[in-house]
Amino acid sequence: MALRRIGPDRGRPQRYKMNVRQGDLVEVISGKDRGKRGKILRVIPKENRVVVEGVNIVKRHVKAQPPKIMQGGIQEGPAPLHRSNVMLVCPHCHRRTRIGAVILADGRKARKCVRCGEIIDR
Repeated sequence: MALRRIGPDRGRPQRYKMNVRQGDLVEVISGKDRGKRGKILRVIPKENRVVVEGVNIVKRHVKAQPPKIMQGGIQEGPAPLHRSNVMLVCPHCHRRTRIGAVILADGRKARKCVRCGEIIDR
């Protein structure tokens, strides 16, 4: 017998907490592109994935659209990576790091580098 999901979140897709944001510099820590660095182009919280510039490049065979909207052929572009396969690069110490939370004097919450202790958010 299958278990039923009950409560207000029944049937809704899970939304993951993302510790990286669009525009952050990250380094790939596993997979075929291990060691490469790039800027995050897009964050997909529903799927727990990120798209990184110049990493995980895939080829797609595209059919041409009739009124010259899109030319057919082989197109290359970045595909999404799982969030656990990337790690944030600190803009101050330029090393990959885990992220900690700190509350600022004005009451806002900000991210900080665990290695050097500097605040990452602008």
